[in-house]
Amino acid sequence: MAEIKDPENTIIIELKDGNVVIELLPDVAPKHSERMKELARAGEYDNVAFHRVIDGFMAQTGDVQHGDMEDGFNLRMAGTGGSDLPNVPAEFSKLPHDRGTLGAARSANPDSANSQFFINFKDNHFLNGQYTVYGRVIEGMEHVDAITRGEPPAQPDRMISVKVAADA
Repeated sequence: MAEIKDPENTIIIELKDGNVVIELLPDVAPKHSERMKELARAGEYDNVAFHRVIDGFMAQTGDVQHGDMEDGFNLRMAGTGGSDLPNVPAEFSKLPHDRGTLGAARSANPDSANSQFFINFKDNHFLNGQYTVYGRVIEGMEHVDAITRGEPPAQPDRMISVKVAADA
């Protein structure tokens, strides 16, 4: 088990194959880190699908508006929604989009991040300075690597539960 240095800023995502432990980076992106904890504590991320999973690139999830639906129409809509909370302004930093980092998904507007995020399968430095990095996988990257691919996948993997380690 990874050493959890700051349980208040650590997220545990339960996937079908095991847990993924994410260290949030509130010193770099405080608003994004706070939003993820707020949605996790409200249970908003539970059962949400990975709706866009591109081999050699990243796995995207977190559409709390559409991502927990079982029917194909709503899964096709996944990626277009967020939470009922206001969008989060960009918190760009010098941190690179390396393998295992957590990035804020958004529309073309840099200040449109809300609930969606992605985990990089590899170093994706072409994203640097364009998408907020606000966490990194410290354990369970092999479970991220095993997420079913597709846009959307025919049988998408889901986040069974998402918790703040301090609450677990």
